Amino acid sequence: MTDNSYAAVMARKAEIMLSSLGLDYTPFMQDPVAFDYEAMMGLVPYTLDQVREIQVQSAVGKTALIELRQLTRLARKLAPKGKGARIFVKDEAANPSGSYKARRAALSLHHAKAAGFKGVVSATSGNYGAAVASQAAKRDLDCIVVQEVFDSHGIGQPEILEKGRACEIYGAEVMQLSVGPELFYSFLRVLEDTGYFNASLYTPFAIAGVEPLGVEIVEQMQAVTGGAPDAVICTHAGGGNLTGTARGLRKVGALDTQVIGASVDLTGLHMASDRDFNRKHFTTGHTGFGVPFAGWPDRTDVPRNAARVLRYMDRYLLLKQGEVFYMTEALARLEGMERGPAGNVSLAAAFVLAQEMDEDQTIVVQETEYAGAGKQPSAQLTFARARGIDIRRGDPDLERPGQSVLIPEHPSQMKLRDVDMNRLRRGLVRKAAALAPAPLPETVIAFLAAETQLSCQDVRDVLSSL
Repeated sequence: MTDNSYAAVMARKAEIMLSSLGLDYTPFMQDPVAFDYEAMMGLVPYTLDQVREIQVQSAVGKTALIELRQLTRLARKLAPKGKGARIFVKDEAANPSGSYKARRAALSLHHAKAAGFKGVVSATSGNYGAAVASQAAKRDLDCIVVQEVFDSHGIGQPEILEKGRACEIYGAEVMQLSVGPELFYSFLRVLEDTGYFNASLYTPFAIAGVEPLGVEIVEQMQAVTGGAPDAVICTHAGGGNLTGTARGLRKVGALDTQVIGASVDLTGLHMASDRDFNRKHFTTGHTGFGVPFAGWPDRTDVPRNAARVLRYMDRYLLLKQGEVFYMTEALARLEGMERGPAGNVSLAAAFVLAQEMDEDQTIVVQETEYAGAGKQPSAQLTFARARGIDIRRGDPDLERPGQSVLIPEHPSQMKLRDVDMNRLRRGLVRKAAALAPAPLPETVIAFLAAETQLSCQDVRDVLSSL
């Protein structure tokens, strides 16, 4: 009989992954640190044009690019003379499942169907589960979503429960679990028991599926302004959003466009902590995912993560919870667009960043998401207040994650907080050095330089300081 203990299943994870993906990661596992990233991305047997056609056939992509004139006007009122970049948003809520993640799911499930899989499995508590379920329905594939929903008291967040409802309406079977290591264990068990395809967020298919988003941004901006945007802001969690968009931008020559990540500042709250689980009021796009995934990407359900944000991210900005709730309402009141919280993280960043940039410059907020009942600020704030969180108007800088949410009294109180990118980059080098015997060969040093956008000499300097 098969040993299904936790230790035994974890010991079989490489074998399970190989059979459920049909991708051989062995060539990329010979070194504990370095691998040929572009060769791994080359495992996707589709050109960029083919990916775009696959998505069009699934009613995915070609979403509208909308100029937010009222928010731009407000930003200019607060900015110094001559400042106030034009703000645009890519309306990804128009995709079938209501978020950009339909792009990731469309390519992954197209491949699963072509490879002869009868069903797909996804481990996610977010919009990706709904995207996989929606695309599975289009392809007559079975779908199972393994979802982290509850703390140990059986209490689930409104936003996560809303996403589970969305998965079910598309016909998926949803396994709802409590926070902790049982998520990955249960996910592996389902893959092994069913023989279904692993529709992971972090495969080359999932990242290649986002690349057309970056391409569309450039094409649409060229039609409106005659050039690529000066900045593109992506809400950052696990990294696939920013990585795929940045790769798309590069593929159409937008090399001067600044790629910026934005996350909600939940410093001090751990993403896998039962105690902290219901003390955070954003379920994605926060520092609990954004910082650890930037600093070490390979903490995923695949052997090597195709999302590598430090290769592409030029700047990383943090927003407070209250600022994002404020911007969600501002978008509705000033632009007539009710959209969910994830995209509004980067929108809040864009609103403040626009005040630093010149009037003739442009910013694209790269996504929106649908706004179901559980995603609305009223649902999250009511839930927070019931958990004893202090909800009030005030200076967002005084907000304390897990204790308070401070909603600005005036838009001038919103500000940007830069993450020290150099510290993240050097931290990744130090982590790599701990995994491999010294001295690191030049091939590994070159890999780390590409991984972090440091020079080879910078990498050597970090290593010599250890």
